[in-house]
Amino acid sequence: MANVCPYGYFTHAVVRGVPETFGKPAADGRENGEASVDLAKAQRQFGCLTGALRQKVGLQLIEIPPDPELPESWRIEDVAVIQGDMALITRPFKQQRRSEVEAVRRVMSELNLTVVEMGGEEGDSGGATLEGSDVLFTGREFFVGISSHTNRRGAEVLADTFRDFAVSTVPVCGGARLKNICSMGGPDTIIISNSDGAKKTLRMMEQLTDHHYEVLSVPEESAANCIYIKGPSKRDFLLHRPAEECPDSASVSMTEQIHKEPQFVGLKDSWSTFLCYCVSMQRVGRSLAELQKL
Repeated sequence: MANVCPYGYFTHAVVRGVPETFGKPAADGRENGEASVDLAKAQRQFGCLTGALRQKVGLQLIEIPPDPELPESWRIEDVAVIQGDMALITRPFKQQRRSEVEAVRRVMSELNLTVVEMGGEEGDSGGATLEGSDVLFTGREFFVGISSHTNRRGAEVLADTFRDFAVSTVPVCGGARLKNICSMGGPDTIIISNSDGAKKTLRMMEQLTDHHYEVLSVPEESAANCIYIKGPSKRDFLLHRPAEECPDSASVSMTEQIHKEPQFVGLKDSWSTFLCYCVSMQRVGRSLAELQKL
């Protein structure tokens, strides 16, 4: 079995900076994102996230520089799925995003992870699309959201890569990506929006799993997008949007609904549009200082 650490335990985080082209029309003529964007605000949000990961949680940060030729490359979570000592390099839905994998692949290799490629149009993974923001790992199994970004063939490639874990596909109802509507709030705890679409997705997850999960429903969909981390200090953290952005969700009694309450880190500015990889490493192939220069 692949190296498996306690759920949520990480030592490093890999992020990618916000390019100056953030929010510019992509090659297909559409905006890079589902909502209006503000470059200065995005860069402030990114700084808020990286500061929390480094200073509050205590992770070592590896930052890939932004690339103006890749306006959506800040969505770094989309281009790899990591579990244990293995990294699956994915195949984003948009053709123009597929060059994003090169820098990520290099970092994964330098971290001494076993890198598996989904491949191109030809071969066993031909026609597969998979984005990491459609993949929810619970510590026990994977749920893969079938969406406009991820198809069933992509889920099959993930299942073939991580054979030690069950992989179930669920429709993404009421959100562009699976992690827009749900995330892990701790070991065996799923935080999910209480929208009608999210409830449909949750019912499907409950039908497919053999495990029991505590469920925390939050009124605002954006509040369902969190990052649970057990940092090097062994303390539990849950990074989430600030209360002023999700006032109804902030009033939900966490102690009543989450069995083991983590320390909640509400950031002063919204960060949750930004994605990162959190990685647990026994040893790193090169020094962190060298990796940070990539």
